[in-house]
Amino acid sequence: MPDPFRHYEGTPLIDLPADPKQPEIAALDVLGGQCGSNESLDWIHFLSRLLFYSASISAAKQTVSGQRYALRVNPSSGNLHPTEFHIAGPNGLYHYRVSSHMLERRASGDYGTLRFLLTSIAWREAWKYQSRAYRYCLHDIGHAWQSLALAARAIGCEAAAVGSFDDDDLARRYGLADDEWPMLAVELRGAPAFPAAASGEWFGGIPNKVSSEVIRYPLIEGMHAATKLLRPVVTTTADDNGTAIARKRYNEGLAYGEIARRRRSALDFRGGTESISHNQLLTLLDLATRPLQADFATELYVQLYLYVHRVRDLNPGVYKYCPDSARLEPMKSGDQRVVAAGLSLGQDLAGNSCVTFSMIGDLERAAESHGDRGYRYVHFQAGAIGQRIYLAAESLGFQSTGIGAFFDDAVNEYLGIASESGRQVVYHFACGYAIEDQRIV
Repeated sequence: MPDPFRHYEGTPLIDLPADPKQPEIAALDVLGGQCGSNESLDWIHFLSRLLFYSASISAAKQTVSGQRYALRVNPSSGNLHPTEFHIAGPNGLYHYRVSSHMLERRASGDYGTLRFLLTSIAWREAWKYQSRAYRYCLHDIGHAWQSLALAARAIGCEAAAVGSFDDDDLARRYGLADDEWPMLAVELRGAPAFPAAASGEWFGGIPNKVSSEVIRYPLIEGMHAATKLLRPVVTTTADDNGTAIARKRYNEGLAYGEIARRRRSALDFRGGTESISHNQLLTLLDLATRPLQADFATELYVQLYLYVHRVRDLNPGVYKYCPDSARLEPMKSGDQRVVAAGLSLGQDLAGNSCVTFSMIGDLERAAESHGDRGYRYVHFQAGAIGQRIYLAAESLGFQSTGIGAFFDDAVNEYLGIASESGRQVVYHFACGYAIEDQRIV
């Protein structure tokens, strides 16, 4: 198993204050578009707070055999964490050392407006999932993006993602290790002022090897190469276009900080007769599909299909969610538990849940707007929706989990999606009441 932590050895280290103050705004309010209070913090305390509630270690788990491993605030397929966080700002370039909640200073100098760069180390996923791992890396970037953006909103900032950039040029400018690929930039507005660097100096650092041996997967390398941009790109950051949409107000619920750090991926659900309410489901769907702030998100390329098992006042069946009208369109009636589990590679949790989702991505429409780069954007959006489902479910009193393994063609066929339509299942998700079979220590 590859090392889940990247270090750039030999760089100056900056301790981030431990256990920073929790954002008190309710998580449902943050998901609904409200901002928390923008407190007066110096830049180190600000970054400590932002990263603690978006990317840090949140707990440790222990298996029955005694093996211990870390969980993080941002979820990951198989808990393998291919995503790394780099920070550029007016006083330098930094890498977040997750293992010790520290910053590695890789350069001093003026790097402009505060910006995070999210990168992927694909081998961390490919070690387990082989060629399919590239999808999971993209999902994880979407989760990390929303984890960062929502934490920023909870402490009084706004974030907007930028997906259009010259990949190789950005990798050079950030001095990334050869096994790290730049995937998504996230710009922050409303952060405290950073002190200007007196001079520019490159520290670099030596990246640790995550494995002594790496197996190459040509399909992953080919897909990544096909979705690269290798030319200068002029982009404009998307404005928040969600203000014109009528939004419900959520005035109750647990604080964002508590929800963000206690979120876990459910390993299975209890099944039985426990159910969620119709209103809980509609609230979840409303919050999950809010407009995303990114240069590639002026339109949503992902649509949710639901396998409803146990939702009060809603008959079991398959439904399509229409976000513009907040309407569930019936497609199939009857018990879907066996089908949902079967389509999800025979995983029982997809049938034991209260509701399971298929996210259908419109790959053709994305490609028409963005070329092959659109493949990444569809999966980023799916991951972002998944992260919002995670936090909304936790706030509403139940749990959820992302499911990256499913029979692609069988899902499309069951949902009546023609192969020539350019639409394809890209992610599964399930919500319900979790079984805990590993203890948190």
